Amino acid sequence: MTTVDSVQPSVEPKSGRDILRTVSLILVIVGLAISGYLSYVKLTEVPMICVANSTTFNCEVVQNSAYSRIAGIPIAWFGFAVYIILFGLLLLENRIEFLKQNGVLVIFGITLFAWLYSVYLVYLQFFVLKALCPWCLGHEATMTLIFIVTCLRLRNTMTS
Repeated sequence: MTTVDSVQPSVEPKSGRDILRTVSLILVIVGLAISGYLSYVKLTEVPMICVANSTTFNCEVVQNSAYSRIAGIPIAWFGFAVYIILFGLLLLENRIEFLKQNGVLVIFGITLFAWLYSVYLVYLQFFVLKALCPWCLGHEATMTLIFIVTCLRLRNTMTS
């Protein structure tokens, strides 16, 4: 005689690592959407949707500043590339042996660099350009959240 418990598969609750990885994936998708829009605007040179009639927000000043390119390449394209790399690493993290062991550390290194550069870009907007781009700030806030989640993931990896 079998019991109902022995027939039903056991469903384990998601661990904190899985939840943080899922949060990272969601944030990366948000980052892809934002940086994708910024990349599209740079590629097609269409006017950017921005806050109208504002003295604080001026997307054109930020998007066309000397700081909006590195070696002639729009930084929006670099941001989009970083999000694609992070997305790929997160997807492959449980499938490739190297990433199973080192994936969180690799992702941490990338997000640390991207976050530090984002902090620099916020500084430029506030203190050098004296103009803000809501899209850029959205990207920088997203990267900050990804960095925080990655720090938590790294801490969990180190403590287990």
